[in-house]
Amino acid sequence: MCGIVGYIGKREAYPILIKGLHRLEYRGYDSAGVAIISKEMRLNVLKAQGKVSDLENAAQGKDTCGSLGIAHTRWATHGIPSQVNAHPHLSQSGEITLVHNGIIENYATLRAQLLSKGYTFKSQTDTEVLVQLIEYIQKKHHINLTTAVRIALNKVIGAYAIVVIDSKEPDLLVVARKSSPLVIGVGEGNNEFFVGSDASPIAEYTKKMIYLKDDEVAELTRGEEVKITTLNNDKVDICIQNVEMDLGQLDKSGYAHFMLKEIFDQPDCITDCMRGRLLLEYKKIVLSAITDYRDRLLSAKRFIIVSCGTSWHAGLIGKQLIEEFCRIPVHVEYASEFRYRNPVIFSNDVVIAISQSGETADTLAAIELAKKHGAMVFGVVNAVGSSIARNTDTGIYTHVGPEIGVASTKAFTGQVTVLTLLASALAKEMNRIDDEYFTSIINELSAIPDKMRLVLQKNDEIEVLSKIFTYAHNFLYLGRGWNYPVALEGALKLKEISYIHAEGYPAAEMKHGPIALVDSEMPVVFIAPHHELYKKIISNMQEVKARNGNIIAIVTEGDTEVKQIAKTVIEIPNTLPCLTPLLTSIPLQLLAYHVAVQKGLNVDQPRNLAKSVTVE
Repeated sequence: MCGIVGYIGKREAYPILIKGLHRLEYRGYDSAGVAIISKEMRLNVLKAQGKVSDLENAAQGKDTCGSLGIAHTRWATHGIPSQVNAHPHLSQSGEITLVHNGIIENYATLRAQLLSKGYTFKSQTDTEVLVQLIEYIQKKHHINLTTAVRIALNKVIGAYAIVVIDSKEPDLLVVARKSSPLVIGVGEGNNEFFVGSDASPIAEYTKKMIYLKDDEVAELTRGEEVKITTLNNDKVDICIQNVEMDLGQLDKSGYAHFMLKEIFDQPDCITDCMRGRLLLEYKKIVLSAITDYRDRLLSAKRFIIVSCGTSWHAGLIGKQLIEEFCRIPVHVEYASEFRYRNPVIFSNDVVIAISQSGETADTLAAIELAKKHGAMVFGVVNAVGSSIARNTDTGIYTHVGPEIGVASTKAFTGQVTVLTLLASALAKEMNRIDDEYFTSIINELSAIPDKMRLVLQKNDEIEVLSKIFTYAHNFLYLGRGWNYPVALEGALKLKEISYIHAEGYPAAEMKHGPIALVDSEMPVVFIAPHHELYKKIISNMQEVKARNGNIIAIVTEGDTEVKQIAKTVIEIPNTLPCLTPLLTSIPLQLLAYHVAVQKGLNVDQPRNLAKSVTVE
């Protein structure tokens, strides 16, 4: 993995491909490359370790002319980041090249077979094995590129999204996918086609999109209609969707980084998330998923939330919301563990799959497992038309817009907002929530965007505070109840972008190990707004102070008790305890951001991380 762009048409391909790669930089990557078939039917491949700008520098003075090409940003799986391991990879003859996201699990076996046939390999990647296999099959059977790709993929075990070109067939792009996203953009009059890992690199050229499904192969031939077949060569009906994307959300709008922009976007994003769902005037929450699947949802005996990373933290908050409001048991599972541990799933379970990208490989696999057991699957995703959105029975889009920064911010608060709406609406349908409390939730949710804006006014204060903590090697984040998951999320944000080790813990569990780490050099962040466990967390704070811990506290506006204990206090507006995560998470996002900036790090593209995790 990580990003794919392809083009065939009448325009020069290179500018489109490079611009597309820049659009995909948010995914995180370590090298980049491009391949173009020239007017003389010569296949020109350029690759560079590092950023897309390094590729552009390498391309200066080289032949980049041609109207058919493919490009890729790589996040290393097999083989270290290097120019040799970068995509596109060439076949032995130099006639075929491809780009690939995913993992070929049986590449070692295939590689050994090809070595015995006289093929050699330049890279350490599984991808090069695939392009050599395609060429071997093509030459052995004297067949066209599409047929060779189809036969090769039937021999492959693993996940892939690929785009393949052959200098002997200069009017054709072959595209295929399995468990890794790929979208085709259709230009006017079938004169040009675009390919992307998602819609962002191609949305400015066309709104007409085809989302390829698993085990499908598409032939994009210049001047002809798209042809899609299965791996077994069965014809597939083509569904073209009109996809609207605000391209303005793909630039920084004057902010220094996408992450900072997206932190400040949150009030408007949460408003968009609730629009048409939270009806303040009527004191109602309307969700089409509940309207359409009311009986199935209300008859559920258990909810299982499957997710990864930040989405898992949102799921922990969702668990508390559903159990508190609906009085139904909820289990929260790491999707990567759930899929392999032979879990007990009943047909009357509802499995909630949460994913920002809608393409998370482990979460998709967990969905398939749930469906095999007859459970209903409910998706919470941001990306419209994503694999999870298409493979679930129903669900809710968060509608927070494209998130470019690798460290998730607005996607997290969007997920928490959606889960709050879902739990509240379900509880109301079940008659398990007090009318007065339900109304107070609606009123407070409608006020959250403005309260977020008040929290964001603390940005300058947090920026100054961050300068103190660039020295730190470890952080401890502690919370209780609704804000224990926020402690986990705050620690994750700091780890992701500042490379400072951080742990999130339930505050009471600190005594069972982590307190041994506390000293005057250890910053300890307490998430301590007013709630039912406020007095308890004050006691935990005293325990840290007694050991000279450097305490930073997130508190409710007007708090006086914590100010007497903590070295630093950041205030948030008062709200219902169940909604505090929507406010307490923001100072932690800003703290992580500013610490990373002070350390001179790449905030939007932290090392080793990818935005859309489409491999295990």
